[in-house]
Amino acid sequence: MRGSLLSNHLTRRCLTGLLLAFVGADLALTFWQYFQMPLDGDLAAIALPAYWYSPVLHDPFGWAVLAKNEVYSAPNRFFAHASMVLYWHSVPALLQRWLSPISSLYAASALVATLTQAGLTLVLAAYVELARGARASRLSFWLTAALLRPLFQTASRLYEQIGITDQAVTYTFFYAWPLLLVLGLYWPFFRAARLGQPLRLPAWRVALLLALMVVIAFNGPLASAVVAVGLLGMGLRWLWGLRYPGQRAEWLSGQALGLLGVLGLLTAYSLYIGRNNNENVHTHTLGQLYRLLPEGLARLLLIDVGLPLLLVGLLFSTWLAYRTPITSASRPWLLRLLAWGAAAAAAYLLLLPLGGYRTYRPYLVRYDTFLPVTLGLLFAYGLLVRYLLQQLTGGPQRAYLGGVLLVSAYLLGVDFVLKPVRNNDCERQALTTLAHAPGAEVRLPADCGVLSWGPVTSPGQSEPSAQLLYEWGITPSKKLYFQK
Repeated sequence: MRGSLLSNHLTRRCLTGLLLAFVGADLALTFWQYFQMPLDGDLAAIALPAYWYSPVLHDPFGWAVLAKNEVYSAPNRFFAHASMVLYWHSVPALLQRWLSPISSLYAASALVATLTQAGLTLVLAAYVELARGARASRLSFWLTAALLRPLFQTASRLYEQIGITDQAVTYTFFYAWPLLLVLGLYWPFFRAARLGQPLRLPAWRVALLLALMVVIAFNGPLASAVVAVGLLGMGLRWLWGLRYPGQRAEWLSGQALGLLGVLGLLTAYSLYIGRNNNENVHTHTLGQLYRLLPEGLARLLLIDVGLPLLLVGLLFSTWLAYRTPITSASRPWLLRLLAWGAAAAAAYLLLLPLGGYRTYRPYLVRYDTFLPVTLGLLFAYGLLVRYLLQQLTGGPQRAYLGGVLLVSAYLLGVDFVLKPVRNNDCERQALTTLAHAPGAEVRLPADCGVLSWGPVTSPGQSEPSAQLLYEWGITPSKKLYFQK
């Protein structure tokens, strides 16, 4: 008996180690893929920062908007901009202890993208494990994390449909990273709801949550929109409890309501000052924007097979969880949670037209604005698969597991890209040429971008990039460049 227990313990440890190794290997591939991708055209202006982004760094909370109705770039995005400035003025210099100046830039880019992916993987796995209501174990946690990893597409053709961390590293700071913070913020509320216990946090945790609320509220409209949808759902749940006291949500304690009230005020203020962003484009009426929304969703759905595959799998799994005669106390809670999630996704999408129009997103919906929904789909996928694999038995379980493994193998295979099509070979060569070229103005080949979205046609356009390249030690002095 004792030998059997020891053997079982060793088996579980070996399985846990294998799953952990798989997750680590997949993240290592992610790092390698990002290490080979070029730097985007907004990085230099934000990280330097250029003069047009300076106002937000000197006015973190947009008082100039409130007091003087001033209009400038990104008034409600202080922490996104500040984190970019801090990161790019410190991390490349640190990495240059081991890497060349040029390689340190790509390593810094890969590092932030990979760490964000790792954080999202672990946090989503934690949410799935808590939602399942199962007793937590390392094996179960890493099984869920390994199940989610294939859905993180980095360099495949599916990236444009279900991408998580942006190939343009600047927008990892503006999209995926703030959403990771939002998941961290909502964790204690979700935990209290799942356990059916009033939220009661010690003072130090309340202080941390309040600080996190400020960071999220002033990190841009995407996080604020997600927070607003969450607040709407929790508000409706609280009102339902007032209407039907027997179904009151006990976790919505006085402390919870107070914290959510503060979060609501911060979010409303952030969205208000965000109206004075001079980057907003008002070329369409609100009615026209709402008419663009269905076409944007259709285009995203039809780009490739990734999103349809995920949606079909989720619909089938939901049907299976609902129709199969499974006796589980957690099934009603799970199905209600999925219904609330679907409603939240719909509410978020209906908010998108209120964010204005961008020429680079002509149909409003793109993989980046769809990201909150994508993360919700990943959570639902992990939750349903883990639930059904636990509850099904015999032939149905083997058939369902086979389908899951087939989907995972396909997603892993399509993203197993050792040399991304969009790579930085040309940019690296141009930076090397710039570093050794004489003179204060250098002409570079026009066939690739250098810290830009396309060719730099005049030396003045390269001013922010030239200043950063000098600070990073890539050029011995500030060298303006152009490409013709």
